[in-house]
Amino acid sequence: MEIKKLSEEFETKTPQEIIEWAVGTFWPEIAMSSSFQTQSMPLLHMATSIKRGLPVFFIDTGYHFWETLMFREQVASEWKINVIDLYRDTRWDVFARQNTRTLPLEDPNLCCYLHKVQPMQKALQDIKAWISGIRRDQTAVRAHAKILELQDDGLLKVNPLLNWTKADVQRYTEEHHLPKHPLYEKGYRSVGCAPCTIAIGINDDERAGRWAGRGKVECGLHTTMFSKKNIAEAQVEFQTDAAKVEKLEHS
Repeated sequence: MEIKKLSEEFETKTPQEIIEWAVGTFWPEIAMSSSFQTQSMPLLHMATSIKRGLPVFFIDTGYHFWETLMFREQVASEWKINVIDLYRDTRWDVFARQNTRTLPLEDPNLCCYLHKVQPMQKALQDIKAWISGIRRDQTAVRAHAKILELQDDGLLKVNPLLNWTKADVQRYTEEHHLPKHPLYEKGYRSVGCAPCTIAIGINDDERAGRWAGRGKVECGLHTTMFSKKNIAEAQVEFQTDAAKVEKLEHS
């Protein structure tokens, strides 16, 4: 009940106030995640300014644009950010390598589960609070999110920018002269993995270029998929038979 009440109170607080509360309450068992794209810069700027040394998880899927990796290196170096790279579990290496080109296209949910969801689940095992940059105006799923969300395993997810809009992000970016992802001006408003991201028009929704035409708008980090702790539990999300994946890994 306390979390629910606090979450409601935070609806009128600034992102900085929410971050300060989270850090003050949970340090050092707190971390944030960042995809290091243009819309990620405000939260990254706020959080690392409020708490130097805050762990920042970056999921290295192996499918990123080269520009994303270079931008991450540049920002992390200039802002002196404590970036921790996350990778898929090595037990899936054989399967992933055999299906490197086809997996993102033929079964994007399984691809995201192996390369994003599981690595983040593992990284958060010893963490009590996770600062995320999602906003309600991004997707229909995120529109129903709360600023504080207590997960079934006790992890508290903190969404300081939840009630911000695209205009708020742009304003903060301009006021603080924050850097932009090198692909932003080329039409990549939201940058994910290269096989699943395309450039979009200036009037399109900022996430329209993610998994375009595949009926998918979320990677799984911010959906019920994140509560599934193994492939068998998440099987309903995949097109591939999970049993075949596990059998391949143990063959």
